[in-house]
Formats: sequence, C-alpha cells, structure tokens
Amino acid sequence: MTVCPLSNVKLGVFDTLKQHNLKRMLDLGLNVSIHSDDPAYFGGYITQNYLAAIDALDMNESDIMCLATNAINSTFLLESDRVAMRQQLRDAAYCLATSPDAENKI
Repeated sequence: MTVCPLSNVKLGVFDTLKQHNLKRMLDLGLNVSIHSDDPAYFGGYITQNYLAAIDALDMNESDIMCLATNAINSTFLLESDRVAMRQQLRDAAYCLATSPDAENKI
C-alpha cells in the first residue's frame, strides 16, 4: 500500500499528521511504503513526506528501514536487482549509524 502522508492531510483524510494511521499499519505488518503525491501542490517530495511522518508519528530506525524495504520489495524489478537495492539500503543505514555524529541522525 502506498501512502502519501502530506497529501492525506491536505485532502482531509486526517486532520493532522499525528492522527495518520501509517505507524499502526506498519505495526500490523502491512506492506506499506511512503510516497509523494503531486509534490508542488501537496507540499513535499518523498523526503519531506518521510521526515514529516517520522516526526509526527515518533517513528524509529526500524520503522524507516521497514518502509524503505517495503518500497523495494514492491517494485517490478528483477529479484536480483531488489536484492542489490536492499543491500545498498543496509549499507547506507550502517554508514549513518556508525558515523561520528550518529546521535544526530534519525
């Protein structure tokens, strides 16, 4: 399931981002991922959608990895390409977690 948090608020699906059910869907094990919907109109590209949802819903590193992994798993790429992308995601997460200023990261 693709979710566009900022447009969901702008369209009135939720009054505020804190009310969004994205975290609940993740906790239930649904295959959900964050996307953007007409960024110029709804106020944010995918990065802004991630950052706003992370902040509003108190999401942690595990939630973020799950969202990104779900997005990769849901592509129409060959499985070998998905494997490579998942490894790149893990490598990037490791680099962020082990950087000298890791405490300032999500």
